[in-house]
Amino acid sequence: MHPSNAGRVLLLCALLALACGRSAQGPAETDTPRPMEATPTDTTHSGPDWAPSAVLYQVNVRHFSKEGTLDGVRKQIDRLHRLGVDVLWLMPVQPTGIRNRKGRLGSPYSIRDYRAVDPAYGSMADFRELVKVAHQKGMKVILDWVPNHTAWDHTWMQAYPHFYTRINGQPTVPLDERGEPIADWSDVAELNYDEPELEQAMIGAMTYWLKETNIDGFRMDMAALVPFSFWKQVRPALEAVKPVFLLAECQDHPEIFQHGFHADYGWRFKDVTRGIASGLRPATALDSLYNHLQAVYPEGYYQLYFTQNHDENAWHGAERELFGDAADAMNALMFTWQGMPLIYNGQEAGLDKRLKFFQRDPIRWKNYPRTTFFQQLCDLRHRNRALWSGSSGGKLEKISSTDDQYVYAFFRQAGEDKCLAVFNLSPARRGFQLEVADRMTGPYMDAFGNSTVTVGHAIDLTLEPWSYIVLSNR
Repeated sequence: MHPSNAGRVLLLCALLALACGRSAQGPAETDTPRPMEATPTDTTHSGPDWAPSAVLYQVNVRHFSKEGTLDGVRKQIDRLHRLGVDVLWLMPVQPTGIRNRKGRLGSPYSIRDYRAVDPAYGSMADFRELVKVAHQKGMKVILDWVPNHTAWDHTWMQAYPHFYTRINGQPTVPLDERGEPIADWSDVAELNYDEPELEQAMIGAMTYWLKETNIDGFRMDMAALVPFSFWKQVRPALEAVKPVFLLAECQDHPEIFQHGFHADYGWRFKDVTRGIASGLRPATALDSLYNHLQAVYPEGYYQLYFTQNHDENAWHGAERELFGDAADAMNALMFTWQGMPLIYNGQEAGLDKRLKFFQRDPIRWKNYPRTTFFQQLCDLRHRNRALWSGSSGGKLEKISSTDDQYVYAFFRQAGEDKCLAVFNLSPARRGFQLEVADRMTGPYMDAFGNSTVTVGHAIDLTLEPWSYIVLSNR
């Protein structure tokens, strides 16, 4: 039943109050317990019980602290736990190659020894202590793994020369999916997975880290460049030691979910949101993306979504450089849309620079000005199951508006948990109407405050540029 005119006016006023001047403010950090763990309905690729509700946080050890060490990371675990982080993703911590090194310190993805810790970061004991402290907080740790290539002076180059792809008898830089050399990867040499001995050595190195440090999984660098026949062996071997979470750095290969991975990258989401932020794409581009993903990926899939990571930040731009005034809206969308959200180190401090990739460039932490914003997003994700990933979360249902070119609204529900979100994805003030279905109506709380509203069937709204409303019944 449509609300009365008076009720619609009250609803409009309440929603307008929520939407105007959106800069997420809320209570200070508190050390609160985590919500109950998810129970995925699809165990093929949905991951460990903790994965569907998880928030990932990527740590570039070289830049994360003034010390640039594992101990410098360990000292901030308590703060990251209060932020709402569930999983620490550590970039590679192994020694970097010296031969053909780029820059002063080289790339963390040019690895010289898979089974060692770079002395510049600390020791294996320091790594174990970091994992131990994270586990004590109920957090997980995954390690960035580089299976496609090594440094030119990796220990295998001399001991096992047959491990490497050769052209005209000589090791080669990595080849792309078309078999062409990747020109700017001159500091690394490609591994040859036609060698069964290499496969076993690589699995042995990963198993070593599970046994020695008790980590909880891996982010697999350039996963699509490694044969899928290898990936099919990896998860069973690792889970003979302990349950793991496996994240693939690849996209447009939905079959990766049938070869042991739990999640892959959402580059398309990043590209679409950047296009919208720059005015090159309409809000309806999100509809096209969602329809594409639903058509090509298996049921219950989920992707990692981000506005920043080490590659985006170093090579394309800092968050505000890429998204401008739309940055907060795109982060809120990332946390509520349908995947697994990532916070890149420094975002909670308003990281406003590109971190140098081949040398130390410590983050300027300042006063953590965006901590409350990300803390509120993490808390919302944890408490409202509708926003969890894969089959554990609610299916995204688009809500049409009278201005879909610029307005994006959707609803998600899992069990009794509901979330309704509305975004003005434009640099102009927008007035519009929404018509919502019966199951979407009812009382909600503003996710970024304490205001309560009752949503009826017909909603008239005016949203400021790049502002948004996220309503939750939990």
